[in-house]
Amino acid sequence: MTKFESSVKQVPYPQEAVYNNISDLRNLEKVRNRVPEDKVQDFSFDQDTVTVSVAPVGQITLRIIEREEPKCVKFESVQSPVPFNLWIQLLPVTADSSKMKVTVKADIPLVLRAMVSGPLQDGVEKIAEALSQIPYEQ
Repeated sequence: MTKFESSVKQVPYPQEAVYNNISDLRNLEKVRNRVPEDKVQDFSFDQDTVTVSVAPVGQITLRIIEREEPKCVKFESVQSPVPFNLWIQLLPVTADSSKMKVTVKADIPLVLRAMVSGPLQDGVEKIAEALSQIPYEQ
C-alpha cells in the first residue's frame, strides 16, 4: 500500500459542524455547483456513497465504512481502477475553527507507482483544499 497525505488545512468552522457535514454525503448537494464539470462528470451520492467519473481514470465509487465522531470519516473504494481507502481527519483548534487532513492508501502496482504518485498526491491535496473551503454552517 502506498500512502498519500495532504497538508493540514485550516477550516474556519467548529469540528462538530465539519464532521456533521462530511459524515452524511447528502450534504454534497451544497457544493455540487463547485465541482469542475470539465474534470468530473456523473456526480451522484446518497448518505453513504459518492460516485464520480474522472477523466482519464473513469468511474470511482466511494462508500463510508467508518464514522468516528467527531474526528474521522473513513471511505473505501467500491468501484475504482485501483483499490484504495481515504479518510478525513478533523481536530479542533478553537471553539469556532478546526483543522483537517486527507489521507489515501492505495494498492498501486509497482510498475505504475512512479507514473501515478505525483497526480495522486496532487489530487489528495486538491480534495483537502476543496473540503477546507466548504461553508459548514449547521
